[in-house]
Amino acid sequence: MEIFKIIEPATPKVPIIISVPHAGTFIPQDIKSMMNPELSDKLDDTDWFIDKLYGFATNLGITIITANYSRWVVDLNRNPQNQPLYNDGRVITDVVTVTDFNGNQIYKDNYIPDSEEVSRRVELYHKPYHEKLDELLQQTKAEFGKVLLFDAHSIRKSVPGIRNEDFPDLILGDNDETSASPELIKTTIDSLQNKGYEFSHNHPFKGGYITRSFGKPEENIHALQLEMCKTNYMDASEMTYDEANAERIQMVLKEALLKLIETMKYI
Repeated sequence: MEIFKIIEPATPKVPIIISVPHAGTFIPQDIKSMMNPELSDKLDDTDWFIDKLYGFATNLGITIITANYSRWVVDLNRNPQNQPLYNDGRVITDVVTVTDFNGNQIYKDNYIPDSEEVSRRVELYHKPYHEKLDELLQQTKAEFGKVLLFDAHSIRKSVPGIRNEDFPDLILGDNDETSASPELIKTTIDSLQNKGYEFSHNHPFKGGYITRSFGKPEENIHALQLEMCKTNYMDASEMTYDEANAERIQMVLKEALLKLIETMKYI
């Protein structure tokens, strides 16, 4: 199984790369055999179908990189040294997590991968994705003089392990306005607000490890994370893709990406 898949633009290339680090579902059998089957057969923390939702973006000239492995093998949006992203009491999942977002044990018999196993998975699965993403960003920057990384995510509407209230429909993260230029941030906010979806900026998510590590606007490498509720594009079960729901949010996403393409010309 390849670590990731690259989907090339179907039209002339623009300086935007969409990263989809959490839609993968593959788990090697040696790892899956140690997991609780009631969890590993559902993979509830997966960003189901986000790669499908953003599939239209290649027709805008955007390159997409999507992970094939489950985040329960290794989490590509976590610091490989396990430095926590937040310190507000929410459930914190590590680069190799042993619980889901609600604190349920993923492994049988409370198994905890040791440091050697964590390092092995980081080397095999985490490092290649980040190296390829860096390569794509550097190549695109060399071609255009600038590049925007758009990190695409989704989450259940309600995850009590993270917060008691339901999540807003759309949550833009830019690490407290440090991972992208003010112009790109403003363009994104203007594109997502007041479109029939509840919108939030940097709360309760301000961008994970990918956004924080790659976003260097002073070097003309910009990064934004968009978290969205699965109810935006799935049915009420949040397990099945809903074409009508998806088409509505895709209109908003397409408008936002087109405006970002335009803004990139002037920064």
